[in-house]
This record gives sequence, structure tokens and C-alpha cells, in this order.
Amino acid sequence: MRNASDIIRTVSRHTLAYMLFSISEMFRNYGEFDPMDLLIVHAILNANVINVMNDPSLDEEFSSIHTVEPDTIKQGVSRAALSRFLSLPLETVRRRVAGLKRRKILAETKAGLIVTEQNAFKFGNNHELQKTNMLLLTKLLRDLKRAGINGPDNLSAAKVVVAKAK
Repeated sequence: MRNASDIIRTVSRHTLAYMLFSISEMFRNYGEFDPMDLLIVHAILNANVINVMNDPSLDEEFSSIHTVEPDTIKQGVSRAALSRFLSLPLETVRRRVAGLKRRKILAETKAGLIVTEQNAFKFGNNHELQKTNMLLLTKLLRDLKRAGINGPDNLSAAKVVVAKAK
């Protein structure tokens, strides 16, 4: 069995490559957008569907590539929470959100900001980006398997090291 530090380094290297490829594809698919705006939109998208991902029945209901989560079930997020999550100044988030609202990508609900299901740019429903993500995820899992990491059970020793470091 490999030691925990080796596992941590291997996983970090491969997941960083996955994240960079994913971001690169996101930038390529939405070339007309500023990277900071894309980061904000995708952070909001993620926050909007946390409740869906945490509920097995909702996760199954909205799992089809042809299904989009309706705005009515999306969990809103505040500008302050975005600012903290992305480590960006609140004023930057406010300014960027205002521009994205003008473009009708974002909407304000009582619960906070959501990426509208009707946005003209297919944020949250870009089938090409979803297919590319599947290819990148397959590559990540294949690379981890080749490195001897077949699943969560192979990470047990690394989890102990990480927990002790905190």
C-alpha cells in the first residue's frame, strides 16, 4: 500500500488537471464572457442545485440531460456568500452580478440569486459542455485507477493524515 503523502500528492495532481481542463472548456464554450463572470455564474449554478444534489429523489428527477431544474426549486445565494466562497471583494461581486442581471442570466429571488432556466446562453443546460465533462471525468477516474486509486477506500490513509494536519 502506498503511503498517505503519496496518495495525497497523486490525487492532487490528477484532480488539479481535471479542474484546469474543465475550466478551459468552460472558457472555450463561453468565449464572449469574462472569466470572472463565468466563475460567478458557475458558483451560483452550483449553489442553486445543492438542495437537488442532496436529495436523492430530486437528484433522480432532474438527472436527465433533457431536464432543467425549474427556477422555483433553485436555492438562492447572496452576494455576501458568493464573495466569501470565491474570496472576491463584495463590491466586485455586486458589480459583476448587476451586469449579469442586465443580460438576464441571473435573477433575484427572495432566497437570493439564481441562474435563470430561461437564460439565452444555456448556463446549466449546455449539453456540449456536459458531454465534455463526462469525457474529462472518465479520464480523471481512469488516471486515478492507473495510479492505484480505485475508489474512496483507497483514500482512507490519506484522510487520517489530512485530519491530523487540521
